[in-house]
Amino acid sequence: MRVAVAGEALIDFTASGPLAFQGHIGGGPLNSAVAYVRLGSPTAFITQLSTDLFGEQLVAFLQRNGIDTRYIARSAAPSTLAFVERTPQTNRYAFYTQGSADGTWAPAELPALPDSCLALQFGSIALLQEPAAGRIADLVAAQAGKRLIVFDPNVRPSLIPDLDAYRARLKGWLAPSDLLKLSDEDAELLAPGVPLAQAAAGWLAAGPKAVVVTRGGAGATLFRAGHAELSVAAPQIVVADTIGAGDTFTAGLASALLDAGVARAAGLAALSDASWAAVLRFAAMAAAINCTREGANPPTLAEVQQALAN
Repeated sequence: MRVAVAGEALIDFTASGPLAFQGHIGGGPLNSAVAYVRLGSPTAFITQLSTDLFGEQLVAFLQRNGIDTRYIARSAAPSTLAFVERTPQTNRYAFYTQGSADGTWAPAELPALPDSCLALQFGSIALLQEPAAGRIADLVAAQAGKRLIVFDPNVRPSLIPDLDAYRARLKGWLAPSDLLKLSDEDAELLAPGVPLAQAAAGWLAAGPKAVVVTRGGAGATLFRAGHAELSVAAPQIVVADTIGAGDTFTAGLASALLDAGVARAAGLAALSDASWAAVLRFAAMAAAINCTREGANPPTLAEVQQALAN
């Protein structure tokens, strides 16, 4: 195991017409876990899944994709369901999460991760439901300083009744984090009306050593304290679907950092601009390839390397 991902796994129902929904395996953390494995980082998933028919499909999918399931608890609580309406610019979501198996994850003993695990990723809608949110925070706090902590908030405003309260809680999630990755849409929700550089400076002061903001077709930008901004362009592609793009970017970002020898917060600060640029280009290419396909379908390491070489 090289990476552990904590969070939700769910069923996405996407519309091909009015009320014509097709079910797919989904969830931001699950998409990232699949991307990590395909990009060459053996990964374990930490969550609780239902014993209902959807939960059985989720477990089978994880196993088919080579994801380590040793830390997955099972429960009779229902699976989380999400309905997705696709538009040319973005996707709109409706979530059904009340009392779900992943939202009620609350182990008496936290998972003991092996020394081979170099990174722990957390975030997304699992942080919006108790008791899972509290136990995930406990897990992250217990692992801080031992491995690279990657936080991808994946903000879903339709699930957040009080954004001001959510923004206040953000400080607690940032404190143990080493790397914050978020989209420009996330950034605007977390710091409305604040220039991106100013918002990033505030987040850096709260804990992370690096903040990476994705900007869709405009590329991605890295922020570090005491350094100039560093941006990379997005590869030019024909977009088929944007589902899973951000999740794939996060996995590509962390995988490339681990390949560059970064497994602690200090390594993020010491990485050269040239190395950071290569890491960002790798993540951007992985996300771009995902966008050329229908649904969340991250590329393999070989596919990314070939695309970068062309």
